[in-house]
Amino acid sequence: MSPAAPSLRDRLIRNLDEIPKAHRIRGTRVESLWARLAEGTAARKLGATVDIVPPGKLSCPYHLHHAQEEMFVILAGSGTLRVAGEMIPVKAGDVIFIPPGAEYPHQILNTSDAPLKYLSVSTQEDPEICEYPDSGKFMAEAGLATSRPFEAIHRQGTGVDYWDGEA
Repeated sequence: MSPAAPSLRDRLIRNLDEIPKAHRIRGTRVESLWARLAEGTAARKLGATVDIVPPGKLSCPYHLHHAQEEMFVILAGSGTLRVAGEMIPVKAGDVIFIPPGAEYPHQILNTSDAPLKYLSVSTQEDPEICEYPDSGKFMAEAGLATSRPFEAIHRQGTGVDYWDGEA
């Protein structure tokens, strides 16, 4: 390898099995080992995470995106894709494509008795609005790659008038 190769490798390559993973637990239903793969790479328009979800758990709320698309690759195990109000079995080797829009709220649940490992790949559209149908929340975010990121999470119906504080 040339002297430039290690630096290129660092900017361009991540190993799913070797990257350090964080342990996320929220309440009794949410648990996963996960890592953001694209963070610190040269990627500008793609995001990626790896999730390992224990039996009976899930890694994120039921949600939909208004701007970004997502793709999920089931690497090991099996579970259930909750999408558009339906429950669809998924297994290792399945590739799931979720376009933006209200037609495709989604969530992956581990409904099996073994760990479920999957790769999430998403376009990093900015700005983005994400809705959470189960809880009536929404999240607006913009400028996440800048020094002044914006993120707001609220419940629908708790906003203010357009002119509040303006005149």
